Amino acid sequence: MSTVMRPRSALRRTIRPLRAPLVAAAAAVAVALAGPQAANAADPLPVPWSPVNLVAGGANPDAAPGANDFSCKPAPGTRPVVLVHGLGATLGTNWATFAPLLKNNGFCVFGLTYGRSAGFPYVAGLQRMEDSSAELQALVDKVLQATGADKVDLLGHSEGTVMPRWYLSFRGGAAKVDKYVQLTPLWDGTNLAGIGDLVAADKALGLGAQQGLTTLLSPVCGSCVQFARGSDYLNAVNAAGPAIPSIHYTEIATKYDELVQPYTSGLLDAPNVKNTVLQDVCPQDMSEHLAVAYSPNVAQLVLNALAPDRARPVRCVTMLPTGPVGTVPDIGLEPRSASAAKPAAAAQCASRRFAIRVRPTGRAIRSVTVRVGGRKVATRRAAGTTAAQGRWTATVDLTRYGRRTVSVVSRAVLRAKDAKGRARVVTDARRYRTCGA
Repeated sequence: MSTVMRPRSALRRTIRPLRAPLVAAAAAVAVALAGPQAANAADPLPVPWSPVNLVAGGANPDAAPGANDFSCKPAPGTRPVVLVHGLGATLGTNWATFAPLLKNNGFCVFGLTYGRSAGFPYVAGLQRMEDSSAELQALVDKVLQATGADKVDLLGHSEGTVMPRWYLSFRGGAAKVDKYVQLTPLWDGTNLAGIGDLVAADKALGLGAQQGLTTLLSPVCGSCVQFARGSDYLNAVNAAGPAIPSIHYTEIATKYDELVQPYTSGLLDAPNVKNTVLQDVCPQDMSEHLAVAYSPNVAQLVLNALAPDRARPVRCVTMLPTGPVGTVPDIGLEPRSASAAKPAAAAQCASRRFAIRVRPTGRAIRSVTVRVGGRKVATRRAAGTTAAQGRWTATVDLTRYGRRTVSVVSRAVLRAKDAKGRARVVTDARRYRTCGA
């Protein structure tokens, strides 16, 4: 027995020193395939800026870093963001950049992989868009229930700008969506390879070509013909109304789009639609149809659209279809102001006439000055008013002032004296928001 075991013992002694590096290498490969992850929940998630990262996302098509935490509660001033991928993509491949970026900026992020065909687990968006819209409907309802929000914001890319239109118009989605940000949108479809012209000629001549193409492609890609300019699907959603008045749309198109032909198909003239051609903002951004989902310039535009009150200027980064050139600056939003975080403590809403109430806290108020747009409109003296005597009140008539924000400044003397026995004069600045003034 001992003679049999010796070779095995020798083999174990040979392998044991290699075990640790082998395990480490395997772990590194697993991390690379799974995509960037945070060290812990408190750390910002890594945000990749190269389309090459779609390969890592493909290893786990139904997940993206930062997405689908159903315990997440929206921060003040935000709504849950639902990510809708493009044709042939998945949640993992399409949103490797935007999911962690949005999460890092305080958004609750959710997404799905929809429209799979049997035998194609790593590509999606292949089913008829009418059918895929039911999957989006189910996710939005689940998000609203989990977060307690009344509406969501949508961020769609390519097919993610077209498929949700059925949800909005025919599945009750319009009442559940506030903002809709669209990357490489297709309001009028595409004429890629002349398919739009073919559909138009087919309708004019009654050849049945569109139906024939649909029948031919439906076993593999039921949505493909629906992208064509003039398709039955686009005619149906356009007839229902291209831009739903209650939704705020942001369109981001690129001149280098090789799939949406012409790229201006993604622009729509409507009062609630903001159209942006990427190269008008950053001429050095050469992102084509795919790369827009990884562009730092597009990322800043998207954040600004979702949180316009905290928007930052786009710092133009040279972007190639393979990724950015040079260092990418910080992409994010301005910090939330203390007054925005606690509006009840810093502002009051009134109409035309309202009372200014200053509640002293351990200090004697000498006077209160009211300014509208830098112009002094009222001064009230209140010598000796203290906390023990209650709040000091003055009524100001704002009928003549056509502004919505009033600055109220009170000059007060602290009861406590400094080391030399002198009272310290301080200024308290408070802002009052008027409604209907």
